[in-house]
Amino acid sequence: MLLLFSRILLVVVGLFLLPLATHALWWALRDDVAPSWRAADWSSAKLLPAAAEAPQAIVAVYAARVGRWRGIFAHHTWVVVKEAGARQYTRYDKVGWGSPVRTNGWVPDGRWFGNAPHPVVVIEGAEAERLIPQVRQAVASYPYQTFGAYNAWPGPNSNTFVAHVMRSVPELAAPLPPTALGKDWQPWRDIVSLTPSRTGIQISLGGYAGLALGWVEGLEVDFMGLVAGLDLRRPALKIPAWGRIGMDPITW
Repeated sequence: MLLLFSRILLVVVGLFLLPLATHALWWALRDDVAPSWRAADWSSAKLLPAAAEAPQAIVAVYAARVGRWRGIFAHHTWVVVKEAGARQYTRYDKVGWGSPVRTNGWVPDGRWFGNAPHPVVVIEGAEAERLIPQVRQAVASYPYQTFGAYNAWPGPNSNTFVAHVMRSVPELAAPLPPTALGKDWQPWRDIVSLTPSRTGIQISLGGYAGLALGWVEGLEVDFMGLVAGLDLRRPALKIPAWGRIGMDPITW
């Protein structure tokens, strides 16, 4: 029994805690981390064209590192939509203050706490137009959007919200970053379920531990919100705190 425990502890340290520690050291050595909310840059990262210059419908999901020390291990994700011919984008975030599900609280492709976002999925044209009503319905049906219905760890949080949208609209067919802390949170009644893309199986122990295996999500092992795994569809390693290292997961 002691030998088994020692081996499990060695796996946890090597697979989860060591990457976390090395990324924490790298993060601490950075000199471009915004020291406060007010000092951070929230401007557009210029990933989207001006709405007036883009007649096509667009659905996008973006992710950016969160602020200060939490950026060591976590991303924030959000959803953006624009109907064909619309003169503005609509952005949806879930946050832990004020009204939890926020509409147009920030520019659609804005930096988050000074950290530039990257696209998780971008769909344009007729397919986007078809999916937008489903996305809006998923936002409206999110069950944890009342005041106080937010728990930074293990969830439900901002990434749980986006995972709900992607689970409700599996045609988005993209995995959230492994550093999207809270994406794997599920209520205890849903310990076993399909992955958000519905291409595999997910086991979630209240967000504290879990396992996912799917064609879109790849193999992911979750321990206390830290995710390690492997993507075979678009080859990459998923390393706790560091995130995805390998082929870009997004398809255009």
